[in-house]
Amino acid sequence: MVESEENGVLFPIFILTIIAIPLVPYTFVKLSRAFSKKQRSIHCQCLDCDRSGKYKRSVSQRISTFTSCSNLTVVLLWFVMIFLIFYTKNISRESQLFEPFSILGLEPGVSDSQIKKAYRKLSIQYHPDKNPDPEANKYFVESIAKAYQALTDPLSRENFEKYGHPDGRQGYKLGIALPQFILDLNGESGGLLLLFTVGLCILLPLVVASIYLWRSSKYTGNYVKLQTRQAYYELMKPSLTTSKVMDVFIKAAEYTEIPVRKTDDESLKLLFASVKSELSLDPKKMKQDEAKFWKQDPAVIKAELLIQKQLTRESAVLSPTLQSDFRRVLEFAPRLLEDLMKMAVIPHNEQGHGWLSPALGVIELSQCIVQAVPLSARKSSSEDTAPFLQLPHFNETIAKKIALQVGSFKEFQELSLEERSKVLKEVAGLSESDVADVEKVLEMIPSLEIEVTCKTAGEEGIQEGDVTTVQAWITLKRPNGLVGAVPHSPHFPFHKEESFWVILADSNNVWFFQKVSFMDEAEAISTASLAVSETMESLGASVEAKNKAVEEAVEKVKSGSRLVMGRLLAPAEGTYNLTCFCLSDAWIGCDQKTSLKVEVLKRTRDVEGEAAEEGMDEDEEDELEEEDYESEYSEDEEDKKRGSKKKVNKKESSSEESGSDED
Repeated sequence: MVESEENGVLFPIFILTIIAIPLVPYTFVKLSRAFSKKQRSIHCQCLDCDRSGKYKRSVSQRISTFTSCSNLTVVLLWFVMIFLIFYTKNISRESQLFEPFSILGLEPGVSDSQIKKAYRKLSIQYHPDKNPDPEANKYFVESIAKAYQALTDPLSRENFEKYGHPDGRQGYKLGIALPQFILDLNGESGGLLLLFTVGLCILLPLVVASIYLWRSSKYTGNYVKLQTRQAYYELMKPSLTTSKVMDVFIKAAEYTEIPVRKTDDESLKLLFASVKSELSLDPKKMKQDEAKFWKQDPAVIKAELLIQKQLTRESAVLSPTLQSDFRRVLEFAPRLLEDLMKMAVIPHNEQGHGWLSPALGVIELSQCIVQAVPLSARKSSSEDTAPFLQLPHFNETIAKKIALQVGSFKEFQELSLEERSKVLKEVAGLSESDVADVEKVLEMIPSLEIEVTCKTAGEEGIQEGDVTTVQAWITLKRPNGLVGAVPHSPHFPFHKEESFWVILADSNNVWFFQKVSFMDEAEAISTASLAVSETMESLGASVEAKNKAVEEAVEKVKSGSRLVMGRLLAPAEGTYNLTCFCLSDAWIGCDQKTSLKVEVLKRTRDVEGEAAEEGMDEDEEDELEEEDYESEYSEDEEDKKRGSKKKVNKKESSSEESGSDED
């Protein structure tokens, strides 16, 4: 073992290694994200988005971003690493190998007379009789005298010249990476070592595991509370409309835990008066409904009023605390809506189908919250005005005028630049800069195309109980050429990436669903390549055909398409008219759907083979039974014959014995 001083040197090296292993790659990841080329402008460039300040960071915001907890922790750990590097470097210099020639200031191979001469010269400088300094005395005794003795003794000098040490060949040394103060304790070091081992190897992992289990017991993978998910699942109904979806959405535990203060009562009452028309109140029973509304949980009332403030773009001034609650409600909204969407489309019946109606309601609510469009604008009477309200400088009056003049939002998009500019200037009264803002947003709005197939791999037709593969290619195109982008949402105060939901449904039954994002092209390429490769292998295709199919899929993804694949069991015999939806959670008016007719045949595949196998099994069983019967019978006969022979032999032997006795 190594001496205690050398053991103490190993401890900083051990700590340095433990810090460097996770810190160095994590630092490279953060730097690559900060200087990544993908941080290009993919958000809207209109004046409204510019004024919102979401994409422009001030100096204070940049400083606050830099001084986040993670960044400060990284910087602090790098300072600790640099300190440990210099500390271990100095210690290594102090504990360097014993070099007698360098101590005496000589070159290897000098004569004995030169060694003695150098020793006398250094003795005049460092000998205790000549120099009273304690450090000089220590250096003379531990270094100079030791070096002189090692070089004047023939055996020590020979060992040093051969093996690099006066004592000869040295073996391997093992050390313990512990602090020096633990090793200096004679009788108590064992207890401290045990305490250190238990704390580092047992208690620390237990604490980390306990924290992880505590968080996983309260939250889902999307950081939504399990209490919220349970409430959403219990409150979900197959015929929920958008307004009823709102009633379920605000029951989240994240919203019920927002503090309710008495100082907020006045502001909430003023907010209620301004958004009353958007609440589900019966005009004939207004007083009763108002009283019923205020009898709800105060946290639920607060959450609904703040969401209605976002939908109606109400400019009422809120107190600082209520403004903070308003931002908190909107910050939770995207992931709560995603979880609510999953609770709508997951299987609810014996056939494994979800519900389409509440899913559509969740999507409409998500679009309205992101674009700050009231739910009343999505009603059938004014459905055509809702997409116009997401455009900058538009209000309900302008939207109605444009809708009457042009028609639907799709027809408005199909107009030429000159025609659209003329309509915006003459009908809406917008200026040249306002028209430019509208054009920037129209260039961001995506158009979607869906190609969906439903078939059984390697078989002709779909039969009852077959594992059926659903394959859909979703193609996204924008006038500005971008594939992944951040939607125009100046009234939503947080960064929101657009997502799309692909749903295959029959009437109100959801057969298949999947969330799609166009932001990460590399992940989409790997997913499509793997899916296409597995499909081609299951069909028994050649290597060339498989590679060609993978290349085509990769080119499709690069051109702005995403592959969605899933599997489901074919239902009972019949013809099913399915509809495939591609729904945006951020844009209004770009949702697409296409029809798909699926014919499920009666189960006839492999029936003859199964019957033949059953017949073969019965014949084999009969043959086995016959063989067993004959073998048992033959054994019995042989046993009987052997038994009879034995009896005959016994009789013969007994008769011979009796004859011999008579003789």
